[in-house]
Amino acid sequence: MHYGTAAARWVILATVLGSGMAAIDATVVGIALPTIGREFHSSLGALQWVVTGYTLTLASLLLMGGSLGDHYGRRRVFSVGVVWFAVSSAACALAPGTTALIVTRILQGVGAALLTPGSLAILQASFDPDDRGRAIGAWSGLGGVATAAGPLVGGYLITAASWRWIFLINVPIGALVLVVSARHVPESHDPTAGRHIDVAGAALAMVALAGLTYGLIEGPTRGWTNPWVIGMLAIGILGTVSFVLVEQASSAPILPLGVFRVRQFTVTNAVTFIVYAALGGVLFLLPVELQVVDGYTPLESGVALLPLTAVMLLLSARSGRLASRIGPRLQMSVGPVVVGAGLALLARTATDASYGTGVLPAVLVFGLGLAITVAPLTATALGTIPDERAGVASAVNNDVARVGGLIAVAVLPALSGISGSSYLHPTELSGGFRTAVFIAAWLCVAGGVVAAFGIRNPARAPAIAAGVIDGSSSVACFHCALDAAPLTTEA
Repeated sequence: MHYGTAAARWVILATVLGSGMAAIDATVVGIALPTIGREFHSSLGALQWVVTGYTLTLASLLLMGGSLGDHYGRRRVFSVGVVWFAVSSAACALAPGTTALIVTRILQGVGAALLTPGSLAILQASFDPDDRGRAIGAWSGLGGVATAAGPLVGGYLITAASWRWIFLINVPIGALVLVVSARHVPESHDPTAGRHIDVAGAALAMVALAGLTYGLIEGPTRGWTNPWVIGMLAIGILGTVSFVLVEQASSAPILPLGVFRVRQFTVTNAVTFIVYAALGGVLFLLPVELQVVDGYTPLESGVALLPLTAVMLLLSARSGRLASRIGPRLQMSVGPVVVGAGLALLARTATDASYGTGVLPAVLVFGLGLAITVAPLTATALGTIPDERAGVASAVNNDVARVGGLIAVAVLPALSGISGSSYLHPTELSGGFRTAVFIAAWLCVAGGVVAAFGIRNPARAPAIAAGVIDGSSSVACFHCALDAAPLTTEA
């Protein structure tokens, strides 16, 4: 189909609402964590699981979701994901306690893993080649706007009604997406997809991530010598080794390990992991810090990072064009360091509750760093792999960012001395938060050093694909990658 037609608008609407539903939900849960913790008398470890339970299944099954769509129909799998996500969202809203909420969040992540890759694949398959760039650009821009609006809407719902409404709102949105998809979205398959689906690989990925996540979250509370902690960490390590072996032997792996033989791709994903881990860990703690220490309302903490989106919209396109002229090395080296400086500035919130002097300067600085970094980083991840494997490259880079955030949410609070119920005590939380942002800042600096030594500018820098790395899509890519704790706070 052609961009600008009525049929095209319906397809874009369905895909934007579907993927935006998952992205918005990811951004608003972090804002609700203090409220949920007080209502259920939850420990920090339980709140970590509210976040990481969702990210765990999403990161584990994201590549599988794309493979299922290729085999059984993108619209069909996308629609199943929407139904799954909406039903599990309703279950989250009805959760009577922390354990039930964690279980339903894990189920919600399964739905997100089915619908997220399908939205972009539907656009790729539905539009004529000459119109795909514009369609993806529109999807990216509208998705970025929806994600940015999520914390505003979520903060209002938490303040005016209840945290449960941030989940209930997904039910009518999901119903609308289903109706539009059934009437207006064409079905598509990948005719080159093999018959084999790597179920074993997906299962081992979940076992590996679950074991490592459990051990890292529960270790500070139960003790690192606790048999359960040791056992789960061992399961995580064995699962990781087994996953690599299975993927090497599989004829149709969900993660083709051969792509990591390309040095530029491997280094880019290492930088992605480091930077997004730093962001994921800090942005898990930031809304709690703003509400518990600085006295912000959920709505105020939700809008605190909105200027970051404005900076990204203003500068990302220019950053992408610059990288296409001079190559990605300089920006990927400098950008993470600037991000780290912005994160370090967040330490001021522990002593300065004023938004204008305590929060905004940090937001503007690490927004600038992200604008410098994200476009060349994403373009390099996509541009170093042959076009026929661009989908794999994009999915791997996205998943690496999610896993980085997942592990950081599990590890950073413990490294900072935040555990148990200390997150409800301003003095204890304040000191721990300062430690956390400095750890994350140095992590970002390390990411810049890795890029400086590992990234190489091509002889002729590749042009950045239209609709993939323009200003709006860079924002969308950034938001989508950070379900554990995106730009607008959470997980």
